[in-house]
Amino acid sequence: MSAESAPVALAKESLRYFMANNQPLPLPSGPIPPELERPAGVFVSLKKNGQLRGCIGTILPTQPSAAKEIIRNAVSAAVEDPRFPRVTESELAELEISVDILGTPERIDSITKLDPKNYGVIVQLGSRSGVLLPDLEGVDSAAYQVEIACHKAGINPMEKFTLYRFQVIRHK
Repeated sequence: MSAESAPVALAKESLRYFMANNQPLPLPSGPIPPELERPAGVFVSLKKNGQLRGCIGTILPTQPSAAKEIIRNAVSAAVEDPRFPRVTESELAELEISVDILGTPERIDSITKLDPKNYGVIVQLGSRSGVLLPDLEGVDSAAYQVEIACHKAGINPMEKFTLYRFQVIRHK
């Protein structure tokens, strides 16, 4: 079995620390992998028994580094996702964690420029926006990907919304 990636290890440590101390993990003092030093949007997804247990992310960076973004979003996925009850300390060992580090969103003018296996999508209309990560089980067409993102944003798919696509580096 391969070693755990640095982003996933950091997300796990962030959750353990938060559950034990009820405060965010300080940025580790040791060396940080170069890909985590730069700012980036980050999504942290938690699964338990193969089912989504929490997912929170940022499209654009809100922290000075991807490492800090991971620390923040891991805790948010565990305790702030409104779709699920808070993750408990006793559940931590059962969680599968994935970390998606986002590339810069790119505005596109057509759904034909989407590929749900390779690109995530953002739909935006006014202050409403919906995001869907790429390569999700059961999402096999760009039309379905956009439909889900519209639903998440409360946007009628017949309305004129703006489309963006982005790539991710997924760490499991």
